[in-house]
Amino acid sequence: MEQQPNLNYIKQLAGDDKAFEIKFISVIKEEIPLEKKEYENAIASNNLKETADIVHKLKHKLNILSLTEDYKLAVTYEEELLRGDKKLDTKFSTILEKIDAYTKNL
Repeated sequence: MEQQPNLNYIKQLAGDDKAFEIKFISVIKEEIPLEKKEYENAIASNNLKETADIVHKLKHKLNILSLTEDYKLAVTYEEELLRGDKKLDTKFSTILEKIDAYTKNL
């Protein structure tokens, strides 16, 4: 079964601090679309080192959104990109679409 993003980790981290929770979600909502676009540009230009750097940043957001299996795929993909292999692009792009759609609805 495919994992779905959620805010459990953020809520746990924020505890009773609603202002912190709102700020954290705001940052996620702002950064994900920008980093998704950066990823798309880097992969399209076949700049695998830059793509790996972007995947590195994005994988932490996967963890924050409780997507542990997707995080593991991102770790593998980052390593493969650094070796010149981009075969996981389609899977990673699907993950990006999923989190982008989720954050737009927050």
